[in-house]
Amino acid sequence: MAGINIPGVTDQYKTNETIEKLMKVERIPLTREQSQLDELKAQKDAWRDVNSQLSSLREKTKGLYSFENPFNNKITDSTQESSITAEANRSAEIQSFKIDVLQPATADRFMSDEMEKDFKVPSGTYTYKVGEKQLNLNWKGGTLKDFSNAINRRSNGIVKSMIIGGSAGKSSLMIESLTTGRENRLEFIGNAKDFALSSGMIEPAKSAKDAFGEDATLLPENTLDIEIPKELLSRKNIHVTFSIIATDTDDVAEAYNKTIPGIPSLNSSGSAEFGGITITNIDSDSESSEKLPKPKDKVSTEQVVYAVMEDGSEKLIETPGLFTEDTALDIALKDYPGITSIKIKNANTAKQLDISAPSSYDSSKSLGYQPKHPVSEADDAILKYEGIQMTRPKNDIDDIIPEITLHVHDKTEKTATISVKPDKEASKDALIQFVGQYNRTVAELNILSQNKEEIISELDYLTADEREAEMKKLGMFVTDFTLPTIKSNMAAIITAGYQTSDQATVTMLSQIGISTNASGGNGSYSQSRLRGYLEIDEKKLDQAIENHLDDIKMLFGYDSDGDLVSDRGIGVQLDKQIAAYTQTGGILSMKTSGLDSKIKASEQRIARLETQMDRKEAELRSKYGQMEGALNSLEGQQNSISNFTNQQNRNR
Repeated sequence: MAGINIPGVTDQYKTNETIEKLMKVERIPLTREQSQLDELKAQKDAWRDVNSQLSSLREKTKGLYSFENPFNNKITDSTQESSITAEANRSAEIQSFKIDVLQPATADRFMSDEMEKDFKVPSGTYTYKVGEKQLNLNWKGGTLKDFSNAINRRSNGIVKSMIIGGSAGKSSLMIESLTTGRENRLEFIGNAKDFALSSGMIEPAKSAKDAFGEDATLLPENTLDIEIPKELLSRKNIHVTFSIIATDTDDVAEAYNKTIPGIPSLNSSGSAEFGGITITNIDSDSESSEKLPKPKDKVSTEQVVYAVMEDGSEKLIETPGLFTEDTALDIALKDYPGITSIKIKNANTAKQLDISAPSSYDSSKSLGYQPKHPVSEADDAILKYEGIQMTRPKNDIDDIIPEITLHVHDKTEKTATISVKPDKEASKDALIQFVGQYNRTVAELNILSQNKEEIISELDYLTADEREAEMKKLGMFVTDFTLPTIKSNMAAIITAGYQTSDQATVTMLSQIGISTNASGGNGSYSQSRLRGYLEIDEKKLDQAIENHLDDIKMLFGYDSDGDLVSDRGIGVQLDKQIAAYTQTGGILSMKTSGLDSKIKASEQRIARLETQMDRKEAELRSKYGQMEGALNSLEGQQNSISNFTNQQNRNR
């Protein structure tokens, strides 16, 4: 029995193979166009790679002469790094200065008595205030740990809490202000104060003021010493207060000058004349005038109060407005480390000073309570810069030395010396990165413009995948003069000389150890050196950075016409050269735009050819399908005739 044959499916007559062979011939224009499209896209990607490499080189180049150039970077060094360090801005002067940290700025850190670990903190509104900020916590009651966690969740940079383990089964709660400075004390308000008192974190303050002297009247040209009790000197937060009232009195200088006897008046010694020459006698030199007392000058000064230090030196305590109003002094002893007494020197000749009895108070008790277990108390940083003492509320201080931020960590054991120097490592790294990117750019130009495999084999920094990708681009633009022109112009800029000033020692890149033959090579021939790659003589570069950093900075960019804009130098010239290729509307942009047009036209031709191929294939399949149908019909008729003949033969 003959098998069933379906045209276009069973392919009894190999029509599919025949159609495919015919279509292969028909597809030659389409295949050629697709190959051309792939080549156009590869060229576009290659130009993009060139643009990317040049853009990266331009970025590195601009970094060497722009305002952010590494040659202006500064680093600092401190002889007491554990106590104080510094951070210098780019505009900071190269300098060295001395500074003492008498104390760092601190924040309040209060700890409670030991409590059972299952202690329950009662519900309520707990308010903690530091300076102008405050934390309000609506607490529903719960364990000490949950209370501590609730404070930390709502802290918002105001306070933080911590559970400190104590003896067996007990622990303490510590609450810490997150802002340093004497004016930023930790205040407990409402239920927070009640709980702080009940938990032993704070206690009621004791007596506010303690007098330790008597009232005194200081006549003109007299001195008063106020000795500060030793027990006060050993305590923190102690202030000494007293008032001074200045009143007019008879001027002792004027009264004294009236008591000085007059100086005798002597007649002139005369003169003689002879032959037209006049000779004058020397006046009599009376010894009595030398022995007479000198008159006193009248003195009027508001500078009368001084802090006397352990070494006997005195530091003025300003009292402005002393002559116009009563003056109340509040002297914080911590502002005068080493103070032993207060001296009042009334150098005035017509002023009497009435001084109230001095008293002391503890500033930490001004809230009506004081810490019971203070871990630390809010206080300002105290520093001595070049012998001048000053206070600041923070440990990061940027208003003492211009363009420099000081970071205070701890008290200095001895005077710290902080040096501000150029960041030479940053300069070296930037130069090395510039050379590296320059060489990568030159390598890309060489690969695309030359058809030599050794160009790629010389690049030992390429991975296997990168090497394979570069091989596909080798010699792609061998007939295009754009890339050799870029390379030639870059080389001319790099090797040129730049006389930045009459005093400049470094005028060429090769003088700092960067050139196409920096390693010397002993006169041997090296093909890779001829490809335009830069080399670095690191020893020579280090010496140049150490001794001629300003010249190197100017070599990459300097102002030749006084308009405060760099207009000459390697960096400026290279930037301009690269910009002509990479900027919007530049040479490379025009290259890729032209390719875009070609790619679009090629894609349209491919679309038309694909439509034609689909139509042609459909037509061939239709015709061959009809042919198979006809052949199948003939074969069926033949089989019917054969069967009929065989049947007739059997019937005979």
